[in-house]
Amino acid sequence: MKAYEPVKLAGRIEGRILLIRGQRVMLSTHLAELYGVEPKVLVQAVKRNASRFPEDFMFRLTAEEALMVQRSRSQSVILKRGANIKYLPYVFTEHGALMAANILNSPQAVQMSVFVVRAFVRLREQIAANAAILKRLAEIDRTLLRHDSALRD
Repeated sequence: MKAYEPVKLAGRIEGRILLIRGQRVMLSTHLAELYGVEPKVLVQAVKRNASRFPEDFMFRLTAEEALMVQRSRSQSVILKRGANIKYLPYVFTEHGALMAANILNSPQAVQMSVFVVRAFVRLREQIAANAAILKRLAEIDRTLLRHDSALRD
């Protein structure tokens, strides 16, 4: 098993986390690559263990969502002009990604699941930090408006 640089890998994983239906998810193809299995193997394992994957762990994209992902990430799904997506891709939430590692149970899947979960957590922390910054900016803006109003009066 090859060694991974945690910082470089975390950035690579974070870059593959998408926001779809208000949830942060990863495409099954990206998850399979990280876990060292073929996408088909991952999907088969998930289907064999369907009861472990409720809708909030994994779901299949609609045709519109798949096209949106294809357009925004042309490197992940490259189709010839006029071609259709044959199989709509699955996406996994943070919990689904962890569950997938458990059913695959390979050493690489277990090791990589830690990085995947950390990437999701880091994104959540960044969103919270951004929200705190926006809240503080709004407070400063209100203070300045009050101050400007007082100066005009």
